[in-house]
Amino acid sequence: MIFLYKSEAVRGNHWKAVFEEREPDLPFRIWPDVGDPALVKYMAVWLPPDDIATGYPNLEVLFSVGAGVDQLNLDLVPPNVKVVRMLDPSVPQIMAEFVTTAVLSLHCDVLTHMDQQQRGLWNPLLPEMAGSRRVGVLGLGQLGSLACKKLAYAGFKVAGWSRSRHEIEGIETFSGEGEFDAFLGRTDILVCLLPLTAETQGILNGELFAKLPRGAMLVNVGRGGHLDQDALLAALDSGQISGAVLDVTDPEPLPPDHPMWTHPRILLTPHIASSAQPGTSVEVILRNLDLLRAGKEPIGLIDRQRGY
Repeated sequence: MIFLYKSEAVRGNHWKAVFEEREPDLPFRIWPDVGDPALVKYMAVWLPPDDIATGYPNLEVLFSVGAGVDQLNLDLVPPNVKVVRMLDPSVPQIMAEFVTTAVLSLHCDVLTHMDQQQRGLWNPLLPEMAGSRRVGVLGLGQLGSLACKKLAYAGFKVAGWSRSRHEIEGIETFSGEGEFDAFLGRTDILVCLLPLTAETQGILNGELFAKLPRGAMLVNVGRGGHLDQDALLAALDSGQISGAVLDVTDPEPLPPDHPMWTHPRILLTPHIASSAQPGTSVEVILRNLDLLRAGKEPIGLIDRQRGY
């Protein structure tokens, strides 16, 4: 049987070397060097092959190389195939560091100072302490929980919201639709770390922005599909939203003439908030192979109905 890898080359080459040492009886192939598709039992991808449903009759497990699986069209993946997302322990740490940096950038008026620099203006702004700012994190999974803790350590007043109830020591938590508006009303900087599902598609929209305090700010490190980009531009123009850090867009990259490229109140980064590291992520894969061989469920197995 074959383990097929179809994603970024640097990580793939690292994984291949590790497999050759520690899994010598499991051939590791890097797309498009598939070999015999009928021998592919495991596949690790960002985006799967177009013929995944018909071309790989003995595929048993599809590993996502990302922390999410929303980039996968699960309708095309045969129902008997287990779909497993990447729960690399390095990902929450890197994500929490990025989120803290983004929130601090907004809190410290970096966007204003960048704009003033471009215009040749020297106009010092009075700084505020982190404790004066209320941060709200959408999504309290592995990534959101650690981000909340890092932000609280930085001095912010932090709260989190999730669909189901979560308890995080030292963090105020909200859950469900009934507590959503109260969560938004106490949030000066909103961080989106939700999984992208049918329910969360477009959740960052004009209706949501109107429920935030006037002048609130946004950090989106979820997926581009969470954000109504036109609604954000309108909210920035009206002053309802005063700044945004966006690590994800739809599409990626944006068209060259898209107004978000040059908007003075938006900082764009190219989907780099977090990524599974080659060394730690291959250990997660190897651990999951051991679990599967022992007849146990792999770490990160998704619920097809929930989409994560």
